Amino acid sequence: MAIVCKAAGKTDKGLVRQGNEDHLLIDSHHNLYAVCDGMGGAQAGEVASLTASQILGVSFKHFQEDLLKDSLLDVGVNLPAGGDILVKSIRLANREIHNRAVNDTTLAGMGTTIVAVALESDIMSIAHVGDSRCYQITERNLIPLTVDHSWVQELQDSQGIKLSEHEVTVGRNVITRALGVRKNVEVDYRLIKVRPGDMFLLCSDGLCGYADDGEIFDVVKRCEGNIEKIADLLVKSANERGGMDNVTVVVIKVEKVDESDKEPLDMMTLPSENDPQLQAEDGWLIRLKDKQEQMAAQKSEVEVHGSAKKSTLIAIFAAFLIVAVVILILFSGK
Repeated sequence: MAIVCKAAGKTDKGLVRQGNEDHLLIDSHHNLYAVCDGMGGAQAGEVASLTASQILGVSFKHFQEDLLKDSLLDVGVNLPAGGDILVKSIRLANREIHNRAVNDTTLAGMGTTIVAVALESDIMSIAHVGDSRCYQITERNLIPLTVDHSWVQELQDSQGIKLSEHEVTVGRNVITRALGVRKNVEVDYRLIKVRPGDMFLLCSDGLCGYADDGEIFDVVKRCEGNIEKIADLLVKSANERGGMDNVTVVVIKVEKVDESDKEPLDMMTLPSENDPQLQAEDGWLIRLKDKQEQMAAQKSEVEVHGSAKKSTLIAIFAAFLIVAVVILILFSGK
């Protein structure tokens, strides 16, 4: 029996921003979920977040076995299959975003945060870069499963203080790590055990940057476990607080698991790639691009055939209608 999950997600541009630079990924077939929060102005942030989401999706859908076998992409730690592919995919996303920003002046400076999870057996791999977060939802509270890569978090860690979201005024949006900013990237990873009934929340800082964990939980609690309602109400509550930023949430509920002997792993920061690994990633990006173009061509072909079929049916119906009208006129004349 494979693990079975349900998920619901929602994204909104908020009440102030002109566009939405967030992107979410829900792939229940591969038990892959992610939230990306783009940055860079104009449409650059949107390009970055969409690129990260697409690379994760294509990697899990078409290249799982090949990615696992490629020793050149070694992440330096023995991870379960889903976690290994997740980290490698995030590294590939970083490389692609960085390359595009370097080669296209209109995209210079773009980047994106990412928080992504992959579930298998009875475990969940959690990987993140930036300040988008993952929480476990319990009956009593929210349990943070990620630690922000942000100036505020570093201040709190260094000073040993805890600031509420309301107390943070300066440096609220300054992040210290993101995809696309450098040619390589350090990814934070942890592994947890899951059970049927467990629920998790992924969100961009459009939610957690303006509400404390307790305030977010108060909204979740009102929804009585309805994941669609949780997603809708969290976005609504963010906008009710002023909607100062794009906001994106994904809510996951575990329904069935396949028990395993895999053990949890505490959060760790995986080393960034060396030059040979970056060269290997560039080769992989060509493969991913070819697959994406192939998928786009197939989609276009299906749409063309569908449109042609629809036009044929309309023509047949029109001809039938004309014949019917002629027959009706002839009989009326008699």
